[in-house]
Amino acid sequence: MARHGAAAYYYMFAVALALGVLAAIPAEVQSIGVAYSVNGNGDGLPSASDMVKLYQSNGITSMRLYFPDGDILRALGGTNISLILDVGNDQLASLAASASSAASWVKANVQPHDDVNIKYITVGNEVGGNDTENILPAMQNMNGALSAAGLGGTIKVSTAVQSGVATGFPPSQGAFSASYIGTIAQYLASTGAPLLANVYPYFSYVDNQPNIDINYALFTSPGAVVQDGDNAYQNLFDALVDTFYSALESAGAGSVEVVVSESGWPSVGGTAATKANAQTYNQNLINHVGKGTSKRPGGIEAYIFAMFNEDNKTGAKTEKHFGLFNLDKSPAYPINF
Repeated sequence: MARHGAAAYYYMFAVALALGVLAAIPAEVQSIGVAYSVNGNGDGLPSASDMVKLYQSNGITSMRLYFPDGDILRALGGTNISLILDVGNDQLASLAASASSAASWVKANVQPHDDVNIKYITVGNEVGGNDTENILPAMQNMNGALSAAGLGGTIKVSTAVQSGVATGFPPSQGAFSASYIGTIAQYLASTGAPLLANVYPYFSYVDNQPNIDINYALFTSPGAVVQDGDNAYQNLFDALVDTFYSALESAGAGSVEVVVSESGWPSVGGTAATKANAQTYNQNLINHVGKGTSKRPGGIEAYIFAMFNEDNKTGAKTEKHFGLFNLDKSPAYPINF
């Protein structure tokens, strides 16, 4: 996970605050996924079987896994927990260069686990720099490998991007900041796969506090804050997601769905990083996603980051405290799925 600033997106935010209408939107409770990250936790994590039981006992029906861990995949077998399975950024170059590398990856990490409900394979997470040129050919080779294994269409191939690649305000003005994203979006439209986006209202709020009210970021605004044509925005999450939908339309890929592959709020370590705020954000996200967004009502698939606090992770203190649970499996704060 990286910082997801969107300061440019809110250049006109203070003016837009005056355009709100007071129309509260009822929430609809829906179980959503949780990302399982092991970065920086070493041997302190629960066993794979205990972790999967924790998902099940809390009614969490979807998981994102950032690398193909054999123990975890075996523990997921037969559970019907749906899975986003990542390919590491360090493997993109080899997958892009060689169809046989993609075939070997599928043979090693997918085919032995036919009792695991793998929904998406994510080719790269927030890829930057020169590696961006490897995303599309790696995705193409991965799709070819899945088809050769008889899994074409069963498992969708995508990539996960940070929210900063879709810019523009208001949301209807959304566009991709780099042409390679548009090309990937058009490919996703051809395969029927969604675009995965890591969306963090927390970082947008922290980066632009003079113009963003915390209630707008926490889903607690009493009414709409931004009016964009016929669409009213009562929360920042919907605005960020709809910016992606507008960008997809601008790129000629309006049929592509957006899956929020990460979202969350830290409970310790920085501005507005409290257990109360983390609980409020994540519970409201769970309650909200069944309604979809202003531009795309009807439900959205989303994954909270993350299952566990990452006590030994490097970087800002907030990065260590996005977890719903502590390493001893006790809840960091109450959440109802």
